Amino acid sequence: MTTPAPDRPAMLSLDEALSRLAAGARAAALSGSETVPTLEALGRVLAEEVRSLVNVPPGDNSAMDGYAVRVADVPAAGTVLPVSQRIPAGSVGAPLQPGTAARIFTGAQVPAGADAVVMQEQCEAVEGGVRIKVVPEPGQSIRRRGEDVSRGAVVLTRGTRLTPQGLGLAASVGAGRLSVLRRPRVALFSTGDELAMPGDTPPDAMKPGAIYNSNRFMLRGLLQAAGCEVTDLGIVPDQLEATRQALRQAAEGNDLIVTSGGVSVGEEDHLKPAVQAEGQLDLWQIAIKPGKPLAFGSVRRGDGSQALFLGLPGNPVSSFVTFLLAGRTVLRALQGMDTALPKALPLRAAFELKKADPRRREFLRVRLNEEGALELFPNQSSGVLTSAVWADGLVDLAAGHTVSVGDVLPFLPLAQLLA
Repeated sequence: MTTPAPDRPAMLSLDEALSRLAAGARAAALSGSETVPTLEALGRVLAEEVRSLVNVPPGDNSAMDGYAVRVADVPAAGTVLPVSQRIPAGSVGAPLQPGTAARIFTGAQVPAGADAVVMQEQCEAVEGGVRIKVVPEPGQSIRRRGEDVSRGAVVLTRGTRLTPQGLGLAASVGAGRLSVLRRPRVALFSTGDELAMPGDTPPDAMKPGAIYNSNRFMLRGLLQAAGCEVTDLGIVPDQLEATRQALRQAAEGNDLIVTSGGVSVGEEDHLKPAVQAEGQLDLWQIAIKPGKPLAFGSVRRGDGSQALFLGLPGNPVSSFVTFLLAGRTVLRALQGMDTALPKALPLRAAFELKKADPRRREFLRVRLNEEGALELFPNQSSGVLTSAVWADGLVDLAAGHTVSVGDVLPFLPLAQLLA
C-alpha cells in the first residue's frame, strides 16, 4: 500500500505577507526626531511637514533674457522702442514708462507697468533702442508671483524621504533646518558554518564546501542605502545557543534585526527555534520565487521591550529580492512612510518563458534593451547574483503565467524599489 504524500505547507500570498509586515512594523514605529541643517538632510525622513515661508517666485519675474514691454506699445512686428533701463537678476527696476522697453534678464523682477517679456532671439538691438520682431501677448514669458509655491503651502509631507530635489525645494521656500526622524537602527548577521569572509580567507585556503559571504556585503549596503545605522555582528555559527546569544545581543539598542540564512527547515537551521525561544515568530513562507522562506517576528530585550526580526533566505538572489519586498516594507512602515510597492510600468517582453511556477508569484530579473523592451537574464536561479547586477528591474509575474514575445508585463525598476 502506498503511503500518501504529506500535504504541502500553506504559503502566504505576497500581499498578505506585506500587509502583516507593515502592520507589525507600524506597531513598533520609530519615536524621536532631530532637527538638522537642510544641507545635511539627504536621505532622511521628515518628521514634520514643510510649509513654505515665502511665495515662489516672490514676485513676477522674467522667464527669459529679453525685453520687458507694454503689449499696447507693440501693435505690429518691427516696432522700435527706446531702451529705458537694464534690469539684471537681483535688481528691482523702475516702473516702465509708456513707449519704452527694459532690457531684462532671466529671474529679474518685471518692472511695474510691463505686461510681457519678449525673448532676445525675437528682438534686434538698434541705435538707442530695440526692434521687437513679434507682437507679444499679455503675460508672455512672465513667471507670476507664487506660481510655483504660495506662502503657507505644504511642499513636503511628513514621511517623505528627502531626495536632492526635495532638499532644493525645501531650501527654495526658506527651510534652513528640517525636523527628521532618527535613523532606523538595524543589527545584521549571517548564519552558516560554510561562510567565509573575502580578504580573511584566501581562495586556496577555503574549506571544502565553503563560500564567501556575499550577503553580508549586499544587505549591509542595502540597509545603508536605506538610511539605516547598521550594527554588523558578522557570521554566527550554526548552533542554537550561539544563535540565541546573537539575537539577544542584536536586540539591545536596535529597532530591527536582519539575518540571512537559517530560515528553511533543515536540521542545522536554528534561527526559527532561536527566535521562538527569545521572542516570537509570526510568519514563515511566502508564495514568491525567489525567496519562499521568510521569518518575521520579534526578539525580547532585557527591559521587556522588543526588537523586530526579519530573517531572509540564504541564497543571494532570494535574499536580495525579499529585501526589496519585505525589508523595504518593514523599514518604510517603521518610519511612517507609504509601504505600497511602486507602480509597475507596462512594458513589452522580448523573451519567452514557457515554464511557470503554478504556486508562486515570480520576480524575474530583466533589463530594458535599446528598443524599450524587456530582456530576461538567461539563468534565473536564486544563487546567481550576476542576474541582480545585470538587471535594472524585476518583472512581477503572476503564478502560473507563461510569457510570449510581445506580451505586456509589469516592470518594477530597481531604482524605485531601492528608494
